[in-house]
Amino acid sequence: MAYGLLKGKKGIIFGALDENSIAWKTALKVKDEGGVFTLTNAPIAMRMGKINDLAKQCNAEIIPADATSEADLTNLFTKSREILGGKIDFVLHSIGMSPNVRKDRDYGDINYEWFLKTLDISGLSFHKVLQTAEKTDSMNEWGSILALTYIASQRTFPDYSDMAQAKSVLESIARSYGARFAKLKKVRVNTISQSPTKTTAGAGISGFDVFFDYAQMMSPLGNASGEDCAAYIALMFSDFSRMVTMQNLMHDGGFSTSGITQELIDRLSK
Repeated sequence: MAYGLLKGKKGIIFGALDENSIAWKTALKVKDEGGVFTLTNAPIAMRMGKINDLAKQCNAEIIPADATSEADLTNLFTKSREILGGKIDFVLHSIGMSPNVRKDRDYGDINYEWFLKTLDISGLSFHKVLQTAEKTDSMNEWGSILALTYIASQRTFPDYSDMAQAKSVLESIARSYGARFAKLKKVRVNTISQSPTKTTAGAGISGFDVFFDYAQMMSPLGNASGEDCAAYIALMFSDFSRMVTMQNLMHDGGFSTSGITQELIDRLSK
């Protein structure tokens, strides 16, 4: 069911790869709620994914951009304003990649050049997006900028490796830039800490299925789906969340505040 939450609002959605990605599901939800937007991803991800299919479904234009490139981001925001016919109301940063994780590099034998790339792509790119939005004066007042994160920024999870540090950087940037953007233009900046979700990227993490099943047992409501996350993002883009900023918002079925659940006790007692 759609409520018209985003009627008249314009935005940019980063990171849609295929039907499993949260950015993809968000694009469909935002369209249903009346929002219009451009889609963007790195050129290599665009070649690997199906973003053209999504663009057709949403009647959206695609602007390729490497989120680590200030020049690409400047072009993205400038062209988006031209295409959409005005300033931006919402931005979704759904970007994350670790060469160390992809190549199954042990955390005690980490490749530091790859580590820096992880930080740049998965953390620092959020600052670059925010800074570019400010420098190009692309945001409307009371706009909403979101990035997706994971609780491994605060707790240890095996095999999440240097992505944990990147997500910590991401969340810190949201707080610091959130304070700045609130004073400048009343733009709010938040992160959403989502349940483990069966995306193409998530499935590439060693032991992901065990992660997923454990979180399902530890979450009183169960794991939040990608569709649920898309609906929450649409709410956060809407005017109903206009006084929420600088927050790391847990969207995880209660996982983050559960000590242990009866379901897990029953499973371990067998």
